[in-house]
Amino acid sequence: MSNAPAYEIDPNAFWKDPYPDLKRMRAEAPIAYVPQLGATLLTRRDDIFENEKKIEIFSSDQPQGLMTLLMGQNLMRKDGAAHMAERKAIFPSVSPKTVKAVWKAAFEKQTAKALEELHPLGAADMVKDIAKRISGEALKAITGLTSMSWQEMDRVSQGMIDGCANYAGDRDVEARCHDCTASIDRHIDEMIPLLRERPDSSMLSVQIQAGLPEESVRANIKLAISGGQNEPRDVIAGLVWTLLTHPEQLTLIRTGGATWLQAFEEYTRWISPIGMSPRRIAQRYTLKGVTFEPEDRVFLMFGSGNRDGSVFDEPDTFDMTRNTSASIAFGAGPHFCAGAWASRCLIAEVALPMIFERLPDLSLAGDVPFGGWAFRGPLEMPVKWSAPAG
Repeated sequence: MSNAPAYEIDPNAFWKDPYPDLKRMRAEAPIAYVPQLGATLLTRRDDIFENEKKIEIFSSDQPQGLMTLLMGQNLMRKDGAAHMAERKAIFPSVSPKTVKAVWKAAFEKQTAKALEELHPLGAADMVKDIAKRISGEALKAITGLTSMSWQEMDRVSQGMIDGCANYAGDRDVEARCHDCTASIDRHIDEMIPLLRERPDSSMLSVQIQAGLPEESVRANIKLAISGGQNEPRDVIAGLVWTLLTHPEQLTLIRTGGATWLQAFEEYTRWISPIGMSPRRIAQRYTLKGVTFEPEDRVFLMFGSGNRDGSVFDEPDTFDMTRNTSASIAFGAGPHFCAGAWASRCLIAEVALPMIFERLPDLSLAGDVPFGGWAFRGPLEMPVKWSAPAG
């Protein structure tokens, strides 16, 4: 175990709002061992940015990690050549070119359909009824699991996320995770023969075409679902809430003073939907007086680094006119999120503009609680808008 100073947290309070503890850690113990999490946390942006690239020390290969045990060893849990080979294999499905030429039209079609069906209702829950559906439909297309409903896509994603964050070892959570991965495997089984006969640009199809081993194909599809559903869902709903509670920022967009993409980049800095990425220490290493031992568990706290006051002025303030180029919302180095281009397109080019255009007079209709520190977003969000008369 590292010799980092210990920092105690209240797990429930940390889940509800991790930012006060993270701010204190950055100031008093930027590399701290948190007994309740069984890990040493790096909380300053530059420490994370510089050390995430040292894969020979901060390894993503975690044979005993929850993600590997529950979902199989995906490309995010591999380093070096093994990681790059699988990353190269999936790239044709998520490249900027494919996102623009193939997926954007699919995103527009499904988002328009969802909003058209919801518009007459005049009210809904932005998380449960809108963001989940938009994200789920997009992920069905990209993964190739088009036989799965968007509701099931959200269920299996959340089940795997809960399983990967189940550091307390809750058996019910683990059982739900296994049920979710089994559902994904059944849908993969259903789609493989169809995609062998008629290949397309989906992640399942390009991996088959690249000849990846089937266990890798399945693990990478589960990886895409675990991160590819909750992150867009949480950003779509969270950013709608942010703009409704910061009307001067929404006005900036509507008057041409800022763009939807700026809003997206600033939101993912301000409330990073993926707040942490785990690593395994592969060899003894000393960083700023803290010595790590092999097999230590380390959490790179992206959500904390993005509020580092030594990098961002007034980091707790949402200001989409700021320079966000130092943000590490998508990680840094070889494990930079492969789905970043699809996420930007879905949220900044399609979902947010359409939601504010097609749900006129959109406003909040109740409290909006947030939760999570490894994955963070609004839990529910009642909204209303002007519906057609009659």
